[in-house]
Amino acid sequence: MESAQVKHIPVLSKSLAEQIILPPEGVMVDATIGQGGHSYLFGRFLRENAVLIGFDVDKGALRVAESRLQGLKCKVILVHSNFSQTAEKLGELGIEKADFILADLGVSSVQLADERMGLSFGEDMQLDMRFDKRIKSSAADIVNKAREDELADLIYKFGEERASRRIARFIVEHRKREAIATTARLADIVCRALSRGSKKTKRRIHPATRTFQALRIAVNDELGCLSKLLDSGPAVLKKDGKIAVISYHSLEDRLVKRSFRKNESEGIYKVLTKKPIVPTRAEIAENRRSRSAKLRIAQKL
Repeated sequence: MESAQVKHIPVLSKSLAEQIILPPEGVMVDATIGQGGHSYLFGRFLRENAVLIGFDVDKGALRVAESRLQGLKCKVILVHSNFSQTAEKLGELGIEKADFILADLGVSSVQLADERMGLSFGEDMQLDMRFDKRIKSSAADIVNKAREDELADLIYKFGEERASRRIARFIVEHRKREAIATTARLADIVCRALSRGSKKTKRRIHPATRTFQALRIAVNDELGCLSKLLDSGPAVLKKDGKIAVISYHSLEDRLVKRSFRKNESEGIYKVLTKKPIVPTRAEIAENRRSRSAKLRIAQKL
């Protein structure tokens, strides 16, 4: 399936619009600009002197975002970089502070459908999972080269998969016969490992979901990059500026919650969402991938 054919729906856009009012001449940082959906929603209300800076490690996404945002009145700057470098890149651009930082940490339908990404177990693709092709090690490298105990620990830590040791053992057994090169083969191996487990275990998600999540997080150092973005927030935001993060699993959400609370306890932030904002039933019905989204917002004091 070609990625261009997949419809991209920005998650929790209505909730964000209700919570965030940008100054017409403000500075917005979209840390994960993707297809430009969220940026377009906010950028429509920015004037000529305003600046919208979008980060993404996927050059293809930046090209789509550029096309989508070209009609906006504000200045649009697109940066081919990981959001962990937000503070450094803004400094290089001569931008001292931002009114709003937004990070949507989700994997989009467009990315899942893109064969170059090698992310999806729903389609048979070359196993890769690198959002940024400048990263040296792919998921295939990890699956085929890591020791069994390293694989088990990785799947447990980043996928919160209880059957991680069994899955790792199956992976090692199968790669001895032939290298694991595709997403379909890896998914099949994980399913085989779990099918022999307890019959009492019931899963509401695909059996390979947690393993694929773990590998993707490891390949892209997603939690490390998120920590760097969160750490840079207080220095990058203007007084009364806001940071909003949409996360999709407990590991991400826990990092965001702890960072916001720590900054609040130190008198740096005011947390505006004591409990995360989640999608309505109507939004989930329209965009099933939004079902696990959690939005947290903090304001710089």
